[in-house]
Amino acid sequence: MASVRLEHVSKRFGAVSAVEDVTLTINDHEFLVLLGPSGCGKTTTLRMVAGLEESTSGAIYIGDQDVSQAAPKDRDIAMVFQNYALYPHMTVYDNMAFGLKLHGVPRDAIAKRVGDAAEMLGLQNLLKRRPKELSGGQRQRVALGRAIVRDPAAFLMDEPLSNLDAQLRTQTRVELKRLHQRLGTTTLYVTHDQTEAMTLGTRIVVMKDGVVQQAASPDDIYHRPANQFVATFVGTPPMNLMPVHLERRDGAVYAAIEGQRLAVPQRVLGALAGIQVEKTTLGIRPEDLTVSRDVGDGGLQAVVRVIEPMGHETLVYGDIGSTSVIARTSNAWTGRVGETVSLTLDERRWHLFDGVSGTSLLSD
Repeated sequence: MASVRLEHVSKRFGAVSAVEDVTLTINDHEFLVLLGPSGCGKTTTLRMVAGLEESTSGAIYIGDQDVSQAAPKDRDIAMVFQNYALYPHMTVYDNMAFGLKLHGVPRDAIAKRVGDAAEMLGLQNLLKRRPKELSGGQRQRVALGRAIVRDPAAFLMDEPLSNLDAQLRTQTRVELKRLHQRLGTTTLYVTHDQTEAMTLGTRIVVMKDGVVQQAASPDDIYHRPANQFVATFVGTPPMNLMPVHLERRDGAVYAAIEGQRLAVPQRVLGALAGIQVEKTTLGIRPEDLTVSRDVGDGGLQAVVRVIEPMGHETLVYGDIGSTSVIARTSNAWTGRVGETVSLTLDERRWHLFDGVSGTSLLSD
């Protein structure tokens, strides 16, 4: 096992920049997730680490070795693909053993490695079957087993769960987490699914348009987003964003929203000291809004537009003038569409962003 390091790595296809100046270290034993929408550069980044794409500039290290010009077979990595990539004419055993045979590993050692991986993944009774006789979840486990037997320096996984149905995806995600806890292999994992990223990653790298937006722990990505893109891409429903104007009155600072005003918390005022911005956006996550039918309690007044009962909770969609917001509340909430409610913001969970650049103005 080893760390993986990218230093100022870029990839261009003609005039199109797919990945722009990425500097990143995946620490030994770390499970790092590249997260972002389609076309953000995450898969291209992984393919450059694997050697399946040549970088336009920069250097890639696995351990202390510069592998920028090395062939994929010489990089000591194992890949798990979205489409499983199993040989249809081979049994499960032969699919898992194939790479070891190519590397000249003795037959007894192959049998032991395949047997250990099969037991770990619950495949010991399927070794004589062919891929067409397996379910989607079983095929994905075979693909994982084929990577495990290699005992590589790093695993590279390209959206390995996206072809599974929701229940199998959850089950396999749990198996992946257990597997990493047991093996501790350095892992670079690509996904557009924020649930996978938040539950699997020890660290998450959010990308957009080939550029790293933020690299941090799941907790920091969620609670301390670096900019508006990260704030709204991570979280379901996404963070509410409300254009505000900061104004001073009677020695206090207020955030003006659609003709209504909220006193700015002291924590936010301290962080804003010395910062001058013309346009500001207030961010608040749906669970940090308290919905009350008492419109005189000092919160923001909103008109309820849609109510979504989710069983364990209720989502309330409302309008503050022309600004739409979503609140997550108890499943016992009994409001009505069309009524006016009061929304109270948790002062500890305010986010403020530069209204032009989208960068967070709060450091904590």
